[in-house]
Amino acid sequence: MKVTKTTKSKLNKIDFSNLPFGTVFSDHMLICNYKDGHWGAAEILPYGPIPMAPGSQVLHYGQSVFEGMKAFKNDLNELLLFRKDENFKRLNQSAVRLSIPLIDESVFMNGLDSLLKIDSEWCKADQGYSLYIRPFIFASSECVKASASEEYTFIIITSPTINYYAGEMNVVIEEHYTRAPQGGVGYAKAAGNYAASFYPTKQANAKGFQQLIWTDAKEHKYIEESGTMNIWFRIGDVLVTPALSDSILGGITRNSIITLAKDNGIKVEERRILITEVIEAFNSGILNEVFGTGTAVAVNPINSITFRDDRMVIKEKADSFALKLKQQLQAIQKGSIVDTYNWTSKVTY
Repeated sequence: MKVTKTTKSKLNKIDFSNLPFGTVFSDHMLICNYKDGHWGAAEILPYGPIPMAPGSQVLHYGQSVFEGMKAFKNDLNELLLFRKDENFKRLNQSAVRLSIPLIDESVFMNGLDSLLKIDSEWCKADQGYSLYIRPFIFASSECVKASASEEYTFIIITSPTINYYAGEMNVVIEEHYTRAPQGGVGYAKAAGNYAASFYPTKQANAKGFQQLIWTDAKEHKYIEESGTMNIWFRIGDVLVTPALSDSILGGITRNSIITLAKDNGIKVEERRILITEVIEAFNSGILNEVFGTGTAVAVNPINSITFRDDRMVIKEKADSFALKLKQQLQAIQKGSIVDTYNWTSKVTY
């Protein structure tokens, strides 16, 4: 793999005590191009602008997928990747749905490790820090015909980060706009899914809410996700989360929390959840916790849910499942407890 290192690192100019999520980028990036029916050799370059023609198909038809991953430093200053195999699988699952050629495993895995070796110092070992990793693929043919591209570009960039959300999380149930319909691309990490969510989210923000709870596209009766997170309800002492479908993204953090919860003796149900069931649980005093999960947030408590004119405030629990599971998840990610699940892999450098 060809590697061209930067001659002027930005590392010493970064204020690591102030890292707005996703706005600071490490020194290098990996790039690989698909042309004539195959992926070429990957290359590592200094992070910077990429050439793009005005006729690049991604700009016109949105043919683009991405992943979100994290790496963590343990007490020995070793860099640990969390469940990279699952991110690789999901990227290709998304690619299939968007008619994008599968990325080669060797390009993804070897390229990722090589990039992280070079920029390992961008991941701080201090509590709360991680290195957010963004692999993505986009259509790069120069053509404005409404068709799948014949050329693609695969890139990995990384960004040092601390906590994603800060402060309270107050959400409102959305009954008009839809994140993803059945038969659509909701289960894929397609760029357009997120673009379509910005307008209704902005409207909710203007009313004082941090995020939305998305409901099903057909009847707006069933809960699906919250913002960019999978959502969980602790009803009594049972954790309930929407069952996966083609309109719900299968979160890797979601899958990890299911495993951890079951191994802690917590009953987990994956099924359809009616809005009315949540309201009834709240009114009956058995809606004990609500939280979201995702790569960026890990596990994030939800403080209130508003449905139409009614606001349900979720009180903090002394025996919080969310806090317990978050602590276990992050301990595995940071290598501070034994990873009996083989979720983490060490980057050697």
